[in-house]
Amino acid sequence: MNWEYFMVQPDEKPLDRLVENGGFCSIFRTIGCVGDSLSSGEFEATNEKGDTVYADMFEYSWGQFLGRACGSKVYNFSRGGMSAKEYVESFAEANDFWNKDKACQAYIFALGVNDLYNFGQDVGTISDICAEDYTQNAKTFVGYYAQIVQRLKEIQPKAKFFFMTMPREEKDERIERLGAAHREALYAMAQYFDNAYVIDLWQYAPVFTNEIKKSFFLGGHMAACGYAVMAKFVGSYIDYIIRANLKDFKQVAFIGTGLEKKE
Repeated sequence: MNWEYFMVQPDEKPLDRLVENGGFCSIFRTIGCVGDSLSSGEFEATNEKGDTVYADMFEYSWGQFLGRACGSKVYNFSRGGMSAKEYVESFAEANDFWNKDKACQAYIFALGVNDLYNFGQDVGTISDICAEDYTQNAKTFVGYYAQIVQRLKEIQPKAKFFFMTMPREEKDERIERLGAAHREALYAMAQYFDNAYVIDLWQYAPVFTNEIKKSFFLGGHMAACGYAVMAKFVGSYIDYIIRANLKDFKQVAFIGTGLEKKE
């Protein structure tokens, strides 16, 4: 055993090492999950009329699986059907999510499916972000998404941000095109903001094939084991990011305290 074990190995890919107990993700004692149904542990059931009904069961969300593994406090800043636009315009305020008492050391963003696939929101570009006044951001996915980041940076300036791409599925050409555009936008925002990184499930997670969905999904949403696996993906990817950038995370314990070590 030597210290190199705790660093990224030559040619290692982000999900080559699936860690237990969250790995280095456990250095974050508070984590906020900003997202939609995938972040909310949403399940599909069938009522007595045979209709499909949906229920957000937060204890089964990947965020809560991750929190239990790490021993960290995890907030579900999420709801099934959520978009960046709705989050900014009403949802966060209505649910007191801008409250400084809920400030986190790390935020994991998993938004985009509803924005792009279901609501037809324009993806936008980095030029849609107004650094001086986020209320002037353009009304695009990037503009709304960035506004969430900007507001959370006001609350917790030193927080770490992880932007999650959508996993790749067996979909049509339109979904492939939008998913790729979403991924490109997240990488651009990770470059634009400091302390921001990409969890690139589009590139590095296994494809969610229709055959796999028979075991890990209930309809269009995950089953319990699916959310548990997703927690392993997220925790292991963040562990990889930290190991690849150890100097960036040396002062995580000071986030929100006003303390800092000058180097």
